[in-house]
Amino acid sequence: MKPSFLKKGDTIAIVAPAKAIEVSHIDFAKKTLEDNGFHVLVAPNCLGQHNYFSGTINERTQDLQWAINHENVKAILCARGGYGCIQLVERINWASFMEHPKWIIGFSDVTVFHQYLAAIDVASIHATMPLNFKNNSILSLESLFFALEGKPIIYNWKTTHNNTTGEAYGDLIGGNLAVLTSMIGTKQMPNFQNKILFIEDVGEHLYKIDRYFHQLSHAGVLDQIRALIIGDFSGMQDTEPPYGKSLEKIIETHFTYRSIPLAFGFPAGHTNDNRALPFGVSAKLSVQQNHSTLIIGEHS
Repeated sequence: MKPSFLKKGDTIAIVAPAKAIEVSHIDFAKKTLEDNGFHVLVAPNCLGQHNYFSGTINERTQDLQWAINHENVKAILCARGGYGCIQLVERINWASFMEHPKWIIGFSDVTVFHQYLAAIDVASIHATMPLNFKNNSILSLESLFFALEGKPIIYNWKTTHNNTTGEAYGDLIGGNLAVLTSMIGTKQMPNFQNKILFIEDVGEHLYKIDRYFHQLSHAGVLDQIRALIIGDFSGMQDTEPPYGKSLEKIIETHFTYRSIPLAFGFPAGHTNDNRALPFGVSAKLSVQQNHSTLIIGEHS
């Protein structure tokens, strides 16, 4: 199920379902959205603070429910990640959302919602958030508006690491690797069969990346997907003595006997150039040795 695309004048709600955020980021994002023709509502508790979080669990739940139930809101933009979305997902009454689905937008910890929405077959948008608007590339923000308005999305990118070549068709799915694997085996785990999986992460040790891939392998996910897109893996850490493999080699090891395309270096994740990816939407991926193309939507 795909929410309706937005047009100029439609309303976007900003909510903070996880970590607290400074008012300057919300003000900047609100102006950016308004300058691009949208009406913006900020959730009542969005600028609050309760210890690490923007509010208590009840306050954050109320804000997300308010945005879901609001008859004028067409899209829900999460203010930032951090941690906290998993505390809300089973507290929300999703019944009205299923009747009138809305785009939920974000990345990092918002992967919780992307996974849940994939499980109930509702599309969402993996994209930048207000915390990052000030530093985002022009293409990052432009791609967000393209995704919201249903414009054609075609990405071409190069990588210095050798890809595993091939073509694949399927709906996009994924998000932050650590968050995604934490939901394996839960009620929020979606069906990965015949999907194109996108992953990104930040600040992880290399051995943990290997652990995450073992978890995906043992859960059968790596045998179900049609292709893997590897986004930005910022700030990877090593051990002393060193783990002995690069990020790319760790990933490749898990596909030695699996013949699917691997596309490294996609510009999305914890990086200023964080391109939007509509999840739950059909796509075509073409992978050459050092170049990949992703066509999303009707043109795929």
